[in-house]
Amino acid sequence: MFKKFLDALTQELESTHSSTRFGAGWISGVLALFLSLSGLLTVIYLNYPQLLTVPELHSAISMGWYRLALNFMLVTGFMMACISLILRQNKIMGFTALALCVAAIGIGSSHSYLPNDTTGRVYFGMDWFVLNLTLTGVLFLPLERLFSRTHQPVFRVEWREDLFYFLLSSLMVQSLTFLSLVPSKVVLATTEIEVVQSYIVSQPGWLQFFEIMFFTDLVQYWLHRSFHKVPFLWRFHAIHHSAKVLDWLAGSRMHILEIVCLRGLTVIPMQVLGFHQSLIYLYLVVVYVYSTYIHSNVRFDIEWIKPILVTPRFHHWHHGSEPEAIDINFAVHFSFIDRMFGTYHMPAGRWPNDYGVVGNDVPSGYLKQFMYPFKKKH
Repeated sequence: MFKKFLDALTQELESTHSSTRFGAGWISGVLALFLSLSGLLTVIYLNYPQLLTVPELHSAISMGWYRLALNFMLVTGFMMACISLILRQNKIMGFTALALCVAAIGIGSSHSYLPNDTTGRVYFGMDWFVLNLTLTGVLFLPLERLFSRTHQPVFRVEWREDLFYFLLSSLMVQSLTFLSLVPSKVVLATTEIEVVQSYIVSQPGWLQFFEIMFFTDLVQYWLHRSFHKVPFLWRFHAIHHSAKVLDWLAGSRMHILEIVCLRGLTVIPMQVLGFHQSLIYLYLVVVYVYSTYIHSNVRFDIEWIKPILVTPRFHHWHHGSEPEAIDINFAVHFSFIDRMFGTYHMPAGRWPNDYGVVGNDVPSGYLKQFMYPFKKKH
């Protein structure tokens, strides 16, 4: 029964373009589902903050506007659901959103509290997931709708798989962060570079920020290139490349062991060399948004910036599956790094025709993709 309901809801979300036009009730239905589900998840993690919230967000959660934002989500979600019910013949999105709103209101969150002592606490980042999905969705969904390069639906092929990757990496933010910082802690514990750190932190902020981006991308370049060239490593990275459609959500498809390896090694320069902590936090925000941007389905192509910075077209070529797109464009910040090492490829005015892994031997589904690197290749 529940599977039939999910199948029906998914089919409605994946409706053809003609039935998703403005005024058909589809847009209001999708907004209603998003807002009501976000509201329900917010209510849940506010009731269980010890288990479902990250300490870094506690100051924001404690502010009065946070509860106002929750109320706004639920009220707006309720109104969008009503509009969808009026406009759309298929009522499943509208009624589902109403049910989610009622569930959120029924559970309530007025008596929740945040733990003062977070030492040794195990938590899952449900609040991180809701915040990430809301901010990136609000930013990139309109951009992809207004400035799309290819006319593909919002709920395109394999969107559910990529959303699950997005959810899992957000929920496991504590363990991923801990594992990613282990190499840096080992380096700091076994080296004495106080003189270098003192010099670095004395530099102007803008220079420190550029150095963070450059050194991180330089390490990332060679590690990324190794994941393409070493067969065993490629089997992990092939999961990321298995996406046949690129958009703002596709970049989240990545094997969890590759995430740990990639983050663990690329953060060493910024964690070890002594950069100011506020600039590190700023970089983490910038790299997160920028990574989403270069995977997105937008047609922006600023000529003068291409020799310096990575653009969506530059990175889309990296994901291309035609022969000229193999093993090129490894940088994620500065395209001139690829020029330095002979892997730069940007044919004038062209985008790749196809995406995915050559041979298409990566299976669909999270569990099958998780096991894929460990299975013998026939």
